[in-house]
Amino acid sequence: MAQKAGLGRKYFRAFMSGFFVAVPVTVTVLDRFAYVARVDGSSMQPSLNPEGADTSDVVLLNRWSVRNFEVRRGDIVSVVSPKNPKQKIIKRVIGLEGDFIKTLGYKNRYVRIPDGHLWIEGDHYGHSFDSNTFGPVSLGLIHGRASHIIWPPKRWQRIQPCVPANRRPLVSWGGSDDDDYDED
Repeated sequence: MAQKAGLGRKYFRAFMSGFFVAVPVTVTVLDRFAYVARVDGSSMQPSLNPEGADTSDVVLLNRWSVRNFEVRRGDIVSVVSPKNPKQKIIKRVIGLEGDFIKTLGYKNRYVRIPDGHLWIEGDHYGHSFDSNTFGPVSLGLIHGRASHIIWPPKRWQRIQPCVPANRRPLVSWGGSDDDDYDED
């Protein structure tokens, strides 16, 4: 009986030492490299959640790729909401710093994106809380870039950056070299 108690302690100690190593490593990976997030709502339809409220896509958010605030037009990014810092929103990058954008209901019809900012919009116009509501977003609010849809399995895919033809910047003065847009 004493052997079983000693064996139990041995396994418990091994578990605890592994646990105390695994937790910091996991936290570091999630903080620096990537994590998964469920996308709720209809603001990004049809790109994400095409079936509506029936299912929610789960995406891989790559934190490493945005560590130097290097995003491209067409990327789908997760940002801290400018209106509610406890909430993260996921939207498509439409314009980068220096671009001139024709807005869809913002207080100004045309906006030049200031340095250190970007313009984000949901794909489902009229059902999205985005830059057309709160204006250009600081690059410092970027949390990650959606790189893959990982759930549901039938939708497994890499997310390719694309800007709808009717949402391209009017003029791009930001010095970006990614003017070769994909068609939506």
